[in-house]
Amino acid sequence: MNESLIKENIVGARNFKSVFVTVVLILAGSGFFLAGLSSYLNINLLQITDTSEIKFIPQGIAMLFYGTGAIGIGIYLLLTIFWNIGSGYNEFSKNEEIVRIVRLGFPGKNRTIFLSYEFKNLKNLKFLIKQGLNPRCNILLVLKDKREIPLFPAQILLNPLETEKKAIQLSNFLQIPLESLVI
Repeated sequence: MNESLIKENIVGARNFKSVFVTVVLILAGSGFFLAGLSSYLNINLLQITDTSEIKFIPQGIAMLFYGTGAIGIGIYLLLTIFWNIGSGYNEFSKNEEIVRIVRLGFPGKNRTIFLSYEFKNLKNLKFLIKQGLNPRCNILLVLKDKREIPLFPAQILLNPLETEKKAIQLSNFLQIPLESLVI
C-alpha cells in the first residue's frame, strides 16, 4: 500500500471452491447420465456399479435428465473459470482523487467493466453484515446519488473482523464517514 494509492486485486472465478464444485458436478453428472443411458440401452456403461436393475421409465429418464443438467452447469462453471469472470481490481488514488473499479465479464464487446468515481461524488462507505441462514458481509461504496456499489464479491470477505478493519482503513484513506449496517 502506498500513501497516495491503494490497489486491491480481486480474485474471480479461479478459486478452489469453484474448481472443486465444477469437478464434482461434471463427475457426478457423468455418472447419472451414464446410468440413465445404460438403462435405456440395457448395457452396463458404468463399471463401478450394476445398472441392470434400473428401469428406463421413470428412474432412467430422471437420471438422464439430472445428469444432463449437472454436466451443463459444470461446463458453464468450467467456462467461467477459464474466462476468470469477476476478476479485476479496486484502485483508490488520492493524487487523482478517483476510485476505479475494474472487473472482467463474459467475452464480447464489453468484456471489461470499468467504473470510476471522483472523490467529490462519494457520500460514505457502508459496512454491511447480513445474518441468518446465509450470513455474509461486504463493503459498499455509497455515492451522493444514493447508488451503492459493492467493492468486493460476497464470497471473498467472510470474516467480519477483517472486513471491518478493511472498511475502516478505506474510510480513513478516502476521508469519508463509515456506516455500519447489520441486517
